[in-house]
Amino acid sequence: MNRLYHVPLSPFCRKVRLCLAEKKIEVELVEERYWERDPDFLRRNPAGKVPILRIGEKNYAESSAICEYLEEKHPTPPLMPSDAEGRFEVRRLVSWFDDKFHSEVTANLLYERVNRKITKSGYPVSANVKAGAKAIKFHLDYMAWLLDRRRWLAGDNMTIADFAAAAHLSSLDYISDVDWNRSAVVKDWYAKIKSRPAFRSLLADQVPGFPPPEHYTDLDF
Repeated sequence: MNRLYHVPLSPFCRKVRLCLAEKKIEVELVEERYWERDPDFLRRNPAGKVPILRIGEKNYAESSAICEYLEEKHPTPPLMPSDAEGRFEVRRLVSWFDDKFHSEVTANLLYERVNRKITKSGYPVSANVKAGAKAIKFHLDYMAWLLDRRRWLAGDNMTIADFAAAAHLSSLDYISDVDWNRSAVVKDWYAKIKSRPAFRSLLADQVPGFPPPEHYTDLDF
């Protein structure tokens, strides 16, 4: 059995889980308390990060590299465009969400509100939370701008870029930090991707001490 070492609300883990589920690749989910720096965990990935996908005797790390590896090994259904320009746009947007969105929004909201408590690393820094709440508005507006011009974030077809964005937003939605009324087009996009079978395991996640809002599992909000 393939294994994915993960943390339930990690957007990087969620992105890989969505790719695996969309391609119907079964894995055993193993929660990893990465902050405890367990020697076995560090042997699997000396970088000390999740997710780690174990296939056979080999470990695969780094979420974007894992997703593109899965795309090459299991090209159906496709999650990357066939042309170079399309693939570039997907990679650009994946980087946007995993770097810029992550540092400006996810780290300031999810990590402050949830991760600090779970890892026992102190209390939320209010200035960071305020910065994240302000920054997410810009990112939602940018997504709306893209979706006014495209069916999906990177073009006419759903790609890994959509999964990257949905992974971050679903993690934040778990703690009610997304204003879905800010943009109808973004809300419609999320409802569409949230209703896919690949999303079911994400919506079933439960984090002790942090119950999700009622709308979290509602496919129609």
